[in-house]
Amino acid sequence: MTALTLSTAGAATLRADALVVGVAKGGKGLVVAPGAEAVDTAFDGRLAAVLETLGASGAEGEATKLPAPAGVKTPVVLAVGLGQAPADGEGYDPEALRRAAGTAARVLAGAKKAAFALPVEAVEDAEAIAEGALLGAYSFDAFRSSANGKDAKKPLAEVALLGAKPRDKAYKAAAERALALTEEINRARDLINMPPNALTPASFAATATAAGKEHGLKVQVLDEKALTKGGYGGILGVGAGSANPPRLVRIAYTHPDAEKTLALVGKGITYDSGGISLKPAGHNETMKCDMSGAAAVFAAVVAAARIGLAVNVTGWLALAENMPSGTATRPGDVLTMYTGKTVEVLNTDAEGRLVLADALAKASEENPDAIVDVATLTGAMVLALGNRTFGIMANDDAFRTAIHEIAEEVGEQSWPMPLPADLRKGMDSPTADIANMGERMGGGLVAGLFLKEFVGEGITWAHLDIAGPAFHEGAPYGYTPKGGTGSAVRTLVKLAERTAEGDLG
Repeated sequence: MTALTLSTAGAATLRADALVVGVAKGGKGLVVAPGAEAVDTAFDGRLAAVLETLGASGAEGEATKLPAPAGVKTPVVLAVGLGQAPADGEGYDPEALRRAAGTAARVLAGAKKAAFALPVEAVEDAEAIAEGALLGAYSFDAFRSSANGKDAKKPLAEVALLGAKPRDKAYKAAAERALALTEEINRARDLINMPPNALTPASFAATATAAGKEHGLKVQVLDEKALTKGGYGGILGVGAGSANPPRLVRIAYTHPDAEKTLALVGKGITYDSGGISLKPAGHNETMKCDMSGAAAVFAAVVAAARIGLAVNVTGWLALAENMPSGTATRPGDVLTMYTGKTVEVLNTDAEGRLVLADALAKASEENPDAIVDVATLTGAMVLALGNRTFGIMANDDAFRTAIHEIAEEVGEQSWPMPLPADLRKGMDSPTADIANMGERMGGGLVAGLFLKEFVGEGITWAHLDIAGPAFHEGAPYGYTPKGGTGSAVRTLVKLAERTAEGDLG
C-alpha cells in the first residue's frame, strides 16, 4: 500500500528516488509549471528547452525522464504533461493534476519514494495530486506466483507531496480524505479484478462483513434461505442456475449528527454468463466485472465512514452469479419480485435489473432521502456514451443535474440521460405485470424505466449505468489501470458529502 506524506522541503532539496514536475503547452512552446522553479534554476533556466529537445510537448499523459542536474538531491527528474497551460490568473484543472500524478506514479513503479512538485495553489490541488498518485500506484498481483512475479515492479512505495502545508488543518484533512478514498477505490478495483472462482456472492458478503467489523458498520447478510422467506424473487431467479447461491447485503454507516440518509444500491453479479440466454464467445471473458456497481457502493459506504461524513449512508449489495443449468431461470419464466409485482423474463441476460429491482424495493422501505443505484447494466449505454462515460437517469431532473455536476467536479465523465415515457409500453407483457425487456433501440433507457417501477413512491432516485468505464481493457492511462477502475466511487462519496452539508436540499 502506497504511503502519503506532506513535506515542507524544497523541490531541489528533498531526497527521493525521483522528482516529479509538471510541464504544459504554452502559447510559445513548453511551459514549466509552478512548483518546479528550483529545478528550472538548477537547469540554468533551460528545463523547458531541454525537454523540448527530448520531444516533450506538455500533452496530457506524456512523461519524460532526465538525469537531475547538480543542486537537485534526486537522481531523476520526471516531467509529466498537464495539457494546455491555464490563462493568466487561473490555476490548473484538478483533473489535469490528478491524471498527471497518476501517470507519474505508474512510470515510477519500483521506486521507494518520489517527490511530487506539481502546482499547488489551493487545498483542492493538493488533494487531486494525492488522489492521482495513489490511484496511479495501484497494482493487482494477488494471483501472480512468486516465480512469475519476480520481475514485476512493485507499486511506488511512498508519495511525498510538496507545496502542501503539513501543519495546516485543511491540507492535513485533504490528505487524510485522499488516502481513505483511494484505498477504498483500490479495494473496489481488487474486488472487480478477482477471478470469479475466487469471488462468489458468499465471499463478497464475507468481505463486507469483515469491513463492517473493522470500521464500525452494521452489516446484515440475507442468504438463500432468508431470501426465499422474504420473497426476493428477482435475486433468487437470477441465482437459480448457480452452485453459488445469491446474497443480499445491507451495510450501513450512521453518524450521530446526521439529518439525512442516502441509500446506495449496487448490482453485484459476480459472474455473468448470460444464463440460458448465453453470451456469445468473446463477450464473457471479462464478465467477472459485472459486480462493479456493488463494489462501488461498498467502497463508497466504507469511505464515507472513514472520512466521517455527517450523513447516514446505507449500501445494498445485490449479489448473484448468473449461470446456465437445469435449475436456471428460463426465457418465458415469470418471477414474483419482492414487491409482489410479477416479471416475465424474456432474456436471462437482462439479469441486473432483476436483482436491482428487489434491492431498490427493499431500500425504499426505509424511506431514505434519496436512492442511487449503480450498475454495469447495459451494452446499449456503452454504444451511446463510449467506454469512459457513465449515464445518469433519474426521476428528478434537478437531482440528475446535481449528480452530473458532482461527477464532473471529481473528474468522472458522465452524461444525463432521459427516461422517455413512450418506451415503457414496450415492456408490457401478456403474461405478467411487466417484462424484463422492451424495445431494442434505447435499451439503456428501457432498463432505467424498468428500475423506476421498483422505487418507492415519492423517493428521489437516480440510476448510474457504468457499463462503459467500470472495466478498462486497454493500456493504462493517467491514474486509470488496466482492469477494474472503481468508477463512480468518487461521485458517490462527494454526493454523500454534499448531502451531509445540506447542499442538495
